[in-house]
Amino acid sequence: MSAGGKAALLHAIAGASQMLNRAIIFRRSAQESHDAVLRLLRLLDGLPLSAAIASALHRSTFSDRPTEVGGLSLSHRLILAAGLVKGEGFADEGQALGAASDRRRNIMPGWRVIPALVGPVEFGSFTRHPRLGNMGKTVWRHEDTRSTQNRVGLRNPGARAAARFLGDRRHKLPNEFGINIAVSPGVEDSDQQRRDVLESLSFFLDAGVHPRWFTLNLSCPNTDDDPLGHQLESETKKLCGAIIERLGRQDLDIPLWVKISPGLATEQYQTLMRLFDEVGVKAVIATNTLAKPSPSDRGLQAGVGGGDLLPASLDAVGHLLAEKSRTGISVDVIACGGILDGASLREYERLGVKAAQYWSALVYRGLFAAAIIESELAEYDYEYETVQRESLA
Repeated sequence: MSAGGKAALLHAIAGASQMLNRAIIFRRSAQESHDAVLRLLRLLDGLPLSAAIASALHRSTFSDRPTEVGGLSLSHRLILAAGLVKGEGFADEGQALGAASDRRRNIMPGWRVIPALVGPVEFGSFTRHPRLGNMGKTVWRHEDTRSTQNRVGLRNPGARAAARFLGDRRHKLPNEFGINIAVSPGVEDSDQQRRDVLESLSFFLDAGVHPRWFTLNLSCPNTDDDPLGHQLESETKKLCGAIIERLGRQDLDIPLWVKISPGLATEQYQTLMRLFDEVGVKAVIATNTLAKPSPSDRGLQAGVGGGDLLPASLDAVGHLLAEKSRTGISVDVIACGGILDGASLREYERLGVKAAQYWSALVYRGLFAAAIIESELAEYDYEYETVQRESLA
């Protein structure tokens, strides 16, 4: 399809997405919509032609924009962040493994159709053991700022069950996906943290699940048992070093990325960049959600994403890239937070970012959000260049 044809199709899709969101998604509460989307993804994964149709739609709407970032060459600079394709929660590992082994059951809705539709996706986060997550209402929307908020609480089937599920389907896995592994909330012993992380990593590798990248998630503010997240500096070097050593021992060319929190001090960002460079981390994702009081209970924290996260993430990215420029560190910075349109992506690119992750844009722009944002950025660049040429004429 020609560039003009793709632009016209995207314009139509953007309008249709807004109409569908208003007619379906926004007539329900955020929680009801979230649950309904997961049910739909579970259904679509099981339909014989759904992945093929999704791939055809992807080719018709996305323009290839190869990007070198984090030790990889990716087809697109926009990556769907961890949090959507992560799977069900379970009370214990026996239940999770039983469900993962049941070929009639899809414990990870979206594993097949979402990557086919949007391109690069990060699966997870996965903890060493299954987690049911937090109970009750856990998802909210703030439409005035195009923001989301959640305290799902790392609900997931656990790394062993997730690895079994994906391993049984490894010949159908997408070409571009990452695996996000989270430090287990509530585990304070540093040796146990490392064992948990390395076991999680080994489960995937031993199951033949070799992603393009692994991400170590060092911050999740949305859990009851660890509401403030881990202290990043104290164990970062040991955790990252252990993962990189494990990957190197098997001679696997899989880079490690690390996801960090917003709201840290300048000195913390500087220290983290130096640590990442020293141990061989290839990219840092900035940032995870921002902890703020839950709309349902001001005494509980829930992570904010989307528009309200943009200032904090821009600040974090700025500090990280300033340290990279000052010291010549080779670690790449991947933006994450508030990327909802071409203008917000442009703000990150002005700082020097080459790739970014998004999530809340799916809620407000639809499943083709990445393609729409890329198209808006191209239009923005064209208009800017036109103004520049006219001013010099």
